[in-house]
Amino acid sequence: MSSQSQDSGVLAPRDVAARAVLLVTVGAAFLSSLDLFVVNVAFEAIGRDLDVGTPGGPTAGDLSWVLNAYAVVFAALLIPFGRLADRYGRKRMFILGVALFTLASAACAAAGDVWLLVGFRALQAVGAAAMTPTSLGILLATLPAERRLVAVRIWAAVGAVAAAIGPTVGGVLTELSWRWVFLINVPVGVAIIVAALRVVRDEPVDADARTPDLLGAGLIAAAAGLLALGLVRSEDWGWADARTAAALAASALAGALFARRSAHHPAPVVDPALMRVRTYRWALASMFLFNVSFAINLLVGVLWLQQVWGYGVMRTGLAVAVGPMLVPITAALAQRFLTSVSPSRLVTTGSIVVGLSCTLAALRMGTDPAYATDYLPAWVLGGIGVGFALPNLMAGATHDLPPTMAATGSGVVTMARQLGFVVGVSILFALLGDAVGTAALTDFRTAWWVAAAVLLTASVTATGMRARTTAPATTTGPATGVPGNPAQT
Repeated sequence: MSSQSQDSGVLAPRDVAARAVLLVTVGAAFLSSLDLFVVNVAFEAIGRDLDVGTPGGPTAGDLSWVLNAYAVVFAALLIPFGRLADRYGRKRMFILGVALFTLASAACAAAGDVWLLVGFRALQAVGAAAMTPTSLGILLATLPAERRLVAVRIWAAVGAVAAAIGPTVGGVLTELSWRWVFLINVPVGVAIIVAALRVVRDEPVDADARTPDLLGAGLIAAAAGLLALGLVRSEDWGWADARTAAALAASALAGALFARRSAHHPAPVVDPALMRVRTYRWALASMFLFNVSFAINLLVGVLWLQQVWGYGVMRTGLAVAVGPMLVPITAALAQRFLTSVSPSRLVTTGSIVVGLSCTLAALRMGTDPAYATDYLPAWVLGGIGVGFALPNLMAGATHDLPPTMAATGSGVVTMARQLGFVVGVSILFALLGDAVGTAALTDFRTAWWVAAAVLLTASVTATGMRARTTAPATTTGPATGVPGNPAQT
């Protein structure tokens, strides 16, 4: 073999099958990542078509579950499915996950009711939770050790690519119909299944692997869902209403039961040993807080363009794309030129920069469209800040973890990001209620101020990631787990 072929890297592996596996697994990761960004752009079009806001019809809070149901279910099942794949076979779990995601996408496209769409989105999330961790496991099992690091970077980079092109793709598809946002997944999913059946090898399974704590996964999903319910419905029910108090109290109870179960279960969703690593605890808190604000900022930016400035979906997709496009560019430049700067400081800097972008939007955005002078500067700042913060949140979280805990640890951080997204969307709709357009101007600005305040808190918690501590040598659960979703990298 020539030196050129030996040094060509992971994109030119020693056999065609390995390259095919790379394309299949990266394609699946891209599919699950893209879905988040295209649905945000299509959000208002979905509401119009499904009669959201009409007398007696579904409310904007009901529509928020199109986003929240996906995030809650994905967060709860990500780690359990990674462990189930170890026990029952990665190829089998991967193909089942892609098949379910594809079928649920077709069902979403056919839905004629908000709650049907919410239910099918939850099924989509089950499929995504099954195929995301197994895709990386398959990739790592296929490649030789010296090529795995580059493969992981390629796999993870698809999240940044999806973020960059997602708004534009969503705008183009929604211009035809919001249903195409989901239909586009069908031919891609079928192609991935056909390719996976042909090129992915069956790997030996770990018959001794412990069954993951599925009840614990249900408890964390219930805690997040009940918290979202209490927040979203607080505008209609009132904060003093017994229903609001009951939802929030039930959420706290489910969270407490989850923590207790995690402390005693042999294969918990969250290994208690992770929480004994100081830097990890602070990174987990920072990831959650950062993504509460990320969710608010992303969705309120889209809604302002469409409801206040009257932008169409295509124009919205192009307008929003600038910020996400800067994320991978900023992350690459930071990795190249700021190698001596700690992840903690980069996360702190990124949080402050995104907070400044939210403040700028709250102060400058007016009813008259002024994209170049009002929207664009805030969105550029936001993209730069996210590029500093998000990659380094994952890096900082896993920095002090021993190798046996790194996979599960990164999966829990990904779960924290999804839960932060749920809370952020819920806070936004608690502020907006059923107000839309110019009637919601004050609420939109309040949402940006809330996002800025949460980011300030995240910048403070990120400083705790600097403290080095001796990581525990053993874990209370299995070493297997799931790395972060590429959409979260």
